[in-house]
Amino acid sequence: MSLGKLTLFAGKMGAGKSTHSQRVAEQTNAVLISEDEWLGALYPNQITSLNDYIRLSNVLKPQIKSLAQQILQTGSNVVLDYPANTVAQRTWLQTVFAEVGAPHELIYLEASDAICLAHIEKRRVAQPHRQSTDTKAMFEAVTQHFVVPLASEGFTITRIQVEDD
Repeated sequence: MSLGKLTLFAGKMGAGKSTHSQRVAEQTNAVLISEDEWLGALYPNQITSLNDYIRLSNVLKPQIKSLAQQILQTGSNVVLDYPANTVAQRTWLQTVFAEVGAPHELIYLEASDAICLAHIEKRRVAQPHRQSTDTKAMFEAVTQHFVVPLASEGFTITRIQVEDD
């Protein structure tokens, strides 16, 4: 049996990773695994800072990795709506596909800060429960850690330039 393909996303906060991940999952008949959904369901109202996010995300990673690998091994495609925004995050994500030998694609959504901040503001209005974390201050705190993905890291990268809506 052939393995499923893993699709990953990189891009600054507000670049559209979740929106694109939903679209790709629909187009490729893939199982979508969203970090935000899992964290929100398991730890409601417990993420109010970047440190909270890092701590709780790390607790969840082993289970998500195992689930994604099991799905890939059945031959089904997986879209991980997890940020691949730092070298450390990408190193972990690489283990998800490399350990089972699955094909992958890392989609890098390249967007200006202005576009990202406009998306974040729209999201704050549409999803009021995110008002405490979807802020300019959080964007700036997260963006200072963002590192553009490189093919030399071992990824097959597709770059998409995000334009104004």
